[in-house]
Amino acid sequence: MLNTLNSVLATQPKLTALPPLSLYIHFPWCEKKCPYCDFNSHQIKDGKQGFDEARYIKALIADLETELPRIWGRQVHSIFIGGGTPSLLSANGMNELLSAVRARVNLEPDCEITMEANPGSVETEKFAGFAKAGINRVSLGIQSFQDAQLKALGRIHNGEEAKCAIAIALQHFKSVNLDLMFGLPNQTLEAARSDIETALSFKAPHLSFYNLTLEPNTYFANFPPKLPSEDEIDAIFEQNLKLLEAADYRRYEVSAYAKKDQECKHNLNYWRFGDYIGIGAGAHGKISFPDKITRQVRERHPETYMQSMETKGNALIEAREITAKDLPFEFMLNTLRLTDGVDTVTFGERTGLPLNVVSKGLDEATKKGLLDSDPNKLKATEQGLRYLNNLQEIFL
Repeated sequence: MLNTLNSVLATQPKLTALPPLSLYIHFPWCEKKCPYCDFNSHQIKDGKQGFDEARYIKALIADLETELPRIWGRQVHSIFIGGGTPSLLSANGMNELLSAVRARVNLEPDCEITMEANPGSVETEKFAGFAKAGINRVSLGIQSFQDAQLKALGRIHNGEEAKCAIAIALQHFKSVNLDLMFGLPNQTLEAARSDIETALSFKAPHLSFYNLTLEPNTYFANFPPKLPSEDEIDAIFEQNLKLLEAADYRRYEVSAYAKKDQECKHNLNYWRFGDYIGIGAGAHGKISFPDKITRQVRERHPETYMQSMETKGNALIEAREITAKDLPFEFMLNTLRLTDGVDTVTFGERTGLPLNVVSKGLDEATKKGLLDSDPNKLKATEQGLRYLNNLQEIFL
């Protein structure tokens, strides 16, 4: 049996159909680098614009063109413009970028196009311009409505500016997500409740509710603030989960909550192990073919990225096939985040491998109470969601 599994894992995957395809566009600049942030973002110097918008957009368009032969004939399911702070782009720049995308790839009708924005960079006129350019979903990095907490997190906005930004976004976009954090420095149960209740008062269709973690190579990792205890963090989570559920937000992923039919299509595609083109400084991509699944990584630093596009015609620092041995873990790393899990057949459809390559892990996870026993589903139990890292590690 073991020899048979090893033989399967030594072969190439065979996909009978390709998964949905998304496009991720990375904007690498922000006004201020937050002490908890481990994303590829670079602070604008001296409070000036600090980046050459036209040059960067030209590099993005050229980058997209390098991907066209790999995705020819496929339709793009969703677009996500992340950062950094993409809302620092001008409305004209956003229009130029999205017009170039539409001219080069086939977008699904009513394609979800999301832009991340920070409240400190929100202007009514600018948001109207973004909506006119084609943005139909905005994700606002609120994090908290408490001024003291926002200051501790290094945010450039205050609570009132956050509320104003939400009101403006709701006027201009079909869908709005509010990013909130919990387990903040010295955060109390009452303060966490106030943040959620304030967010709920806007009736935004989507909320993300993240536990602050101290990521390596961040300021907070080197100079950790005083955070609530694990018991206090659990109490905050349970309290706010009940508030979200009572307001008809369904938890569909570990940190994502949505009103009916308002789930983020782009992120769902990631979590279901779909494909995505990644363009921009530091962007990652995943593209499937009938006989292989590939990953790519771009140059991280904006200047190096643009120079590479201008001189070499590409900015790749890594392009590889995902081995059959690594595919099961990569699949489980994503899909087990979903509260509904995925149908068992999805494993074979997205990896090109038979399910029996993970049968040992499935048995172990089920016996530990981390995985649902339904043979037609790959789904974490409540305990599995709570101890997700332990569940995912079983498939390493």
